[in-house]
Amino acid sequence: MFYLVGLGLFDEKDISLKGVEALQKVDKVYAEFFTSRLFGSNFEAIESIIGKEIIVLDRTQVEEESIFLKEAKEMDVALITGGDPLIATTHSDFLVECARDGIEFEVIHGSSILSSAPAISGLQAYKFGKVTTIPFPDLEYNYFPKSPYMAIEENLKMDMHTLVLLDIQAHKDKYMTVNEGLENLMTIKENLDYEGMINEDTLAIGIARVGSKDNLVHAGYIKDLIDFDFGGPLHCIVIPSKLHIVEAEYLVEVAGAPKEILDDI
Repeated sequence: MFYLVGLGLFDEKDISLKGVEALQKVDKVYAEFFTSRLFGSNFEAIESIIGKEIIVLDRTQVEEESIFLKEAKEMDVALITGGDPLIATTHSDFLVECARDGIEFEVIHGSSILSSAPAISGLQAYKFGKVTTIPFPDLEYNYFPKSPYMAIEENLKMDMHTLVLLDIQAHKDKYMTVNEGLENLMTIKENLDYEGMINEDTLAIGIARVGSKDNLVHAGYIKDLIDFDFGGPLHCIVIPSKLHIVEAEYLVEVAGAPKEILDDI
């Protein structure tokens, strides 16, 4: 049996009871944290709850070797990851392999940034469009994609909000901040050959450490948020489209947005 278990957003307390019960009864527990990780916890805390050792795998061991699937033919094995385990396409591939090889499997979901960030932003979930991710640029290879900016523009044209995820390079202990993400968007704008829809006067929402007690949601114009201190990771951004009065009031009263945004409703 193969168990794919999501750990949730922040610490070991986010693991569901169903997830804890599964991890306590399996023969082996593997973990990967290159797609996501829990900043409020450590392996020892999780191990103390489930009563067994966690074997941490790197990207190659997960994506190319998949030893946990080979072992799942003979024993009960679990792979744990932050967030919800099926958000990363790598993990859905494991289920395809299980189906092909006749391995029974069970997915135990966890809370995800894809639902939690839109919710805590105060915006209406059904008004979100395509999710995009801003990657770290690689100037050596001239890698500075414009696609995140374009995705936000397409959503704005349809009056839809955008959840912008920020790059994670866990193996380098490198996590993009709201500030870096907004700077990247402004750099893309400067290099466009047309007048873009997103500029320093665009309203944005910076979100940090969702799921923790010191989570932060702060809204404002990009020119003001670029230098705002959002604290430690993990961060993400929301670019709102046309606001409903309830959304605007939330951003002003809860997220500290300028009161003048209410004048445009």
